[in-house]
Amino acid sequence: MKNESINQTARAPKELQKEITSSRNQLSIGIPRESDRREKRLALTPEAVDMISEAGHKIFLESGAGDGINYSDNVYSEAGAVITGREEVFSSDCIMKIAPLTPDEIALVKKRASVFSMLQIPDMSASALQAMSEKNLNAVGYELLTDSGTFPIRDSISEIEGMAAVSVASELLNNERGGKGILFGGITGVSPAEVVIIGAGVAGTVITRIALAMGATVKVFDSDLKKLRKLQKEVGLPVFTSVFQPNVLLNAFRSADVVFGAMRFIDEPVRFVISEDVIRAMKRGSLIIDIRITQGGCFETTCLLPDKEQYVFEKHGITHYCVPNVSSRVARTTSMALSNVLTNIILQMNIAGGIAPAIQKEGILKSGFYMFSGKTVNPYVAKCFNLPAHDLGLFLSAF
Repeated sequence: MKNESINQTARAPKELQKEITSSRNQLSIGIPRESDRREKRLALTPEAVDMISEAGHKIFLESGAGDGINYSDNVYSEAGAVITGREEVFSSDCIMKIAPLTPDEIALVKKRASVFSMLQIPDMSASALQAMSEKNLNAVGYELLTDSGTFPIRDSISEIEGMAAVSVASELLNNERGGKGILFGGITGVSPAEVVIIGAGVAGTVITRIALAMGATVKVFDSDLKKLRKLQKEVGLPVFTSVFQPNVLLNAFRSADVVFGAMRFIDEPVRFVISEDVIRAMKRGSLIIDIRITQGGCFETTCLLPDKEQYVFEKHGITHYCVPNVSSRVARTTSMALSNVLTNIILQMNIAGGIAPAIQKEGILKSGFYMFSGKTVNPYVAKCFNLPAHDLGLFLSAF
């Protein structure tokens, strides 16, 4: 009888073997509804939920969480998610969200859970990190995830934000929105709009490409010559570029119709901020769009907003657009981009046998941790909050 049982197991269909393997590595994954009413993005789309459920994981979705990307509870349910309340969602092994945990959410998360979210330093606090530490949480920042020198989520979000920012600029320049009444681009016989871009990263490159295609005059500034050269090469058209030379920068701002703040500050040793004196020299009726508000802002006039709920305001006669997370304007597209990366990470955890085994490998997941078992393990995050930075490798050796 014993040999017969062994033979039956050996002859089991591959589907059954897959089911047995999946059950051993099963995770409960919670997708909560975001607390901020402006945040419409979601970490996983129904298509991603379907793939993850097939791998054997249990997904709990807070009712209404998909409304912002126009996916109903029913669609998520058909994909394999369990539609439930907030407390059950936050009782999951792994929480997949967009904004960092709020104090109320930290209170709901169970001990030793893993939390995946954006790394929005201005929205975080030392007290929140302390509360996370007391619960021995693991925390991953999407923008920190890197694979072979690239940043899949950071670059995707930047690309989307660059495109969305141009759309915003076009709206705010027209008369209907109180703008100067000019086209973002240009037409025959009329001087084109003058555009200044601070930052030659992914977002800056996208803005440059679109602005040039629309006929605008473009000037790009960055502290990194390598990034400026890369932008020139990728755009494939002549474009004015410069480092932050004070006189050149001031003259560019004086004639600009639109200025975009697109410099990345995550995990960077130096932060460049355009002073208020430069802003004051701009033409009245000009426009500033800062897409880096969640990282502290690119301009002195946007770093300290006059009102946390007033994200579009006028100062020195210049309209400032400082709405956080411009990619939330196209939340469905952004959620799809997030899902493309996060689905693969979750499936990797499934193959490895859980989160701890997965991060012992030199892969994308390991790079994203800024807290492990309640200890800060990312130097950039630790520096922002004057906390000690621990070596992740030392903790992993215990597993």
